[in-house]
Amino acid sequence: MHSINVLSVSKQEKYEELLPQIEALVSHETNLIANMANVCAALKFNFNWLWVGFYLAIDEELVLGPFQGPVACTRIKKGQGVCGASWQENRSIVVANVHEFPGHIACSSLSNSEIVIPIYTNAKKFLGVLDVDSEELNYFDQIDLKYLELLVNKLFK
Repeated sequence: MHSINVLSVSKQEKYEELLPQIEALVSHETNLIANMANVCAALKFNFNWLWVGFYLAIDEELVLGPFQGPVACTRIKKGQGVCGASWQENRSIVVANVHEFPGHIACSSLSNSEIVIPIYTNAKKFLGVLDVDSEELNYFDQIDLKYLELLVNKLFK
């Protein structure tokens, strides 16, 4: 007999309920910044993460875009921190403990775990990253990875 992890089920259910709402919210708006702002607000409100936001690729840096949470780092170079590593390695990164991540950029001392999802356009052009931080250690899991990747793949193509 398997035990059911109620927290995981409720997290998945939150995503399954929220993603169609976000899609409807941004489906009639063509402005990228406006859509990113609403995505951040919806995610922050529903999950109460410490920080959720976007960094946009401009020249050879990630530049702070729309976000919800405490003030953040403004520019991140390719390969630096979790966001820069996600860009350089061309993959999503889940970090259980940011204090153990080599080269972690501590924008907030309250952040303990992080997930970063790279965003690409239909033309396979790198657009930026979705970055989410939690005050809890080991907060993000495969459920977050699945649904946040699904979100950016649907919304930013």
